[in-house]
Amino acid sequence: MTGVGRKPGYESGMNVKHVSGGRTEAADGGPRTETAVGPAGRWIEAVISASFVLLLIAAMARFLTHHPGAPGTWWVIALTTLLAVAYVARPAADGAFALRWRRAWLGVFVLGWVALVLQAPSFAWSAVTIVYTALQLLPARAALALITVLTVLVVVGQVRINGPDPLLIVVPPVVAGLAATVFMHMQRQSARQHSLIEDLVRTRRVLASSQRRAGMLAERERLSMEIHDTLAQAMSSQRMLLQAAERLWDADPEAAHRHMATASDIAERNLVEARRFVQDLAPADLSGGGGLPEALRALARRETAAGAATAGSAAESPAAGPAVHFRTDGDPVPLPPAVEAGLLRVAQGAVANVREHAHATDAVLTLSYLDEDVVLDIADNGCGFTPGRDDASGAAPNRGHGLRAMEVRLRQMDGTLTIESHPGEGTVVSAAVPLRASGPATDPDEE
Repeated sequence: MTGVGRKPGYESGMNVKHVSGGRTEAADGGPRTETAVGPAGRWIEAVISASFVLLLIAAMARFLTHHPGAPGTWWVIALTTLLAVAYVARPAADGAFALRWRRAWLGVFVLGWVALVLQAPSFAWSAVTIVYTALQLLPARAALALITVLTVLVVVGQVRINGPDPLLIVVPPVVAGLAATVFMHMQRQSARQHSLIEDLVRTRRVLASSQRRAGMLAERERLSMEIHDTLAQAMSSQRMLLQAAERLWDADPEAAHRHMATASDIAERNLVEARRFVQDLAPADLSGGGGLPEALRALARRETAAGAATAGSAAESPAAGPAVHFRTDGDPVPLPPAVEAGLLRVAQGAVANVREHAHATDAVLTLSYLDEDVVLDIADNGCGFTPGRDDASGAAPNRGHGLRAMEVRLRQMDGTLTIESHPGEGTVVSAAVPLRASGPATDPDEE
């Protein structure tokens, strides 16, 4: 996956290299537990600090009550105050201090605490909060070793105060063991959760990138199909008209000017079409309100006129267009705008193929409204080809974008494309779209 990194707002501050099974690997290579971070983690830190200070105050009160005027009292008070301030102001686990400096602080702090406990065993119970700090900053084994030492000191301190009481000998190890177990389990669960969050963030990043790329490819394919079915077709007609005008410029200036005027009209229409498909609007032929039949009829008229304009020089221009006829079969029913636009583009692409490759003299567009489908047939009397061959229809190598574009359009409408042809016997292209595809569709002009 790409985009490895932390989600904004999530910082561990623990110099983590690897997360695996709830335990993290520290910068020094030793496993340790993940530190709670964020508002909840800082709230826990505050509670732990307050608990430590309260334990120190309680131990100090007991010491002063049971040992009034004892030698070293001021030393105990000073050391207690120093430890309280040091613990409250300790380097934050997610702060800017390097891990080694936080561990050095812990070592100095523990030495001060041991000195205090040796002087006044009542302070031994404050070790509970030091267990939490040790598990935060040290690898698991080192933390457990330190906790064991602290527990032994607590037991020794209580035995010094109260004598060999079995309860005081058993309770500290049990409490320390339970606290360490619960803390390490919670931290492992937190590490697993953090790992899952990071995986989800990476997955979302990759998914968003894939969706952006898919959107770009879909838009590129849409534009390529629109260009093939509109601009490319119209430019081919313009080329034929301009070539005919050039040949007739001296012999028949009036006919040449007619060809130039027709080419100019095609260019103007091309400009309108280009603006509309860039804005993802309906084809210009469908914007007049006549529906698909009228748009196909207008297409047939234009192609027939373009073919007639160059028919006189067909010997010199084999690409002269055929006469295109249009007819309907069945009772027309309203079609969704998306289906009308798709079938019109299929017709435009198929007629362009007839003009450029089929060498046909006639082509027929038939729009049939059946019980469950609407079918558009484009038939010609051209040279035909063998469907499925790469060099079919006599096109240049790497051509054939028109048929692929038709298949894509029909697939988007749950339709099918059928091609029937044989060399020398013409071609029939049939596009069928089920009428159930007329379910929720929006007018492209309204998008």
